[in-house]
Amino acid sequence: MKLVRFGAVGGERPGLLTDNGKRVDLSQHFDDWDAGFFRNGGLNELADLLSKRDILTFPSVKESARYGAPIARPGKVLCVGLNYSDHAAESGMEIPKEPILFMKAANTVVGPYDNLIIPRGSKKTDWEVELGIVIGKDARYLSSPDDAADFIAGYCLSHDVSEREFQLERGGQWTKGKSCDTFNPLGPFLVTKDELPDVRLLGMSLDVNGERRQRGNTSTMIFDVFTLVHYISQFMTLEAGDFISTGTPPGVGLGMKPPQYLKAGDVVELSIEQLGTQRQVCVADIAGRSI
Repeated sequence: MKLVRFGAVGGERPGLLTDNGKRVDLSQHFDDWDAGFFRNGGLNELADLLSKRDILTFPSVKESARYGAPIARPGKVLCVGLNYSDHAAESGMEIPKEPILFMKAANTVVGPYDNLIIPRGSKKTDWEVELGIVIGKDARYLSSPDDAADFIAGYCLSHDVSEREFQLERGGQWTKGKSCDTFNPLGPFLVTKDELPDVRLLGMSLDVNGERRQRGNTSTMIFDVFTLVHYISQFMTLEAGDFISTGTPPGVGLGMKPPQYLKAGDVVELSIEQLGTQRQVCVADIAGRSI
């Protein structure tokens, strides 16, 4: 199944993406693709509904309707740093012995085609294409990575936008360079794990103004998705609906010589095999601009 959400910011409704690329409205049957939906067996209920009814018989969604993030605002957004061997080499850093974890504010999550707001005072806004994990049920102290699959709802495309000066040059932790408004576009859809059981060989790319910046493959991840879910569960409870960005391949602006960063007017397009494509236009953060 491919879960989508559609509608104006703050008024998104749940839907599905059909095999012919059309969206259908499931809001008569479910409130939202949120923590309660995942925690209370919503995916099984949805699958049961689809086994009894043709997906094309649900109300259609207007093509012009905005794509929201495919999940409601998560309880927490966790990110993994330096999780691609080729990106670590690009950064001149050693391959980590354990996953590098950091938090990103949950209100950074926006739709895949929403504008990307360049923060006020920013000089080093950077791009990062990433594979995202959505947690399907609460996970605490999992026994091994082999157990992790049962706790994953599915996967989606994630853009882990970063402001490198805020992140690396202003003291403290990385959070303030990762948590600016609109800094985590998700989607366009969430693919459930039954449709994509193996994510270890997915091509991924990111273009800025039509020029390829990132090209990679999930095969070079240092810690795979099951290892990450197991590992994180040893330090905190992963709750249903939580989101994990699993790291980025080489080609970020920080690693270019000289470094290059995003500015108002730039267009970013990114994709991962089987997880769709995003497109954002960069805009300046000015007084009165709505998210």
